[in-house]
Amino acid sequence: MSNDVDFDLSPDQWEALRRLRNPVSNGRYSKAYLIEGLVKLGLVVVSDGVPTMTPTGRKVLVRGSCRLLDLVA
Repeated sequence: MSNDVDFDLSPDQWEALRRLRNPVSNGRYSKAYLIEGLVKLGLVVVSDGVPTMTPTGRKVLVRGSCRLLDLVA
């Protein structure tokens, strides 16, 4: 398995990325600095002011799901 999608994201960044998986719920995100950080990593793009997860962002979210479970526990 390749490590090309292994990112060390903060819990807040994981939460922001997780929220972006449902495009219908995308709106103005109150923590714009988190979105900016995800854009710099290539995990999110902003089009017409709406953040959208990139294919790489989706891979990171799926691969990092076990980390999300660890954060909740």
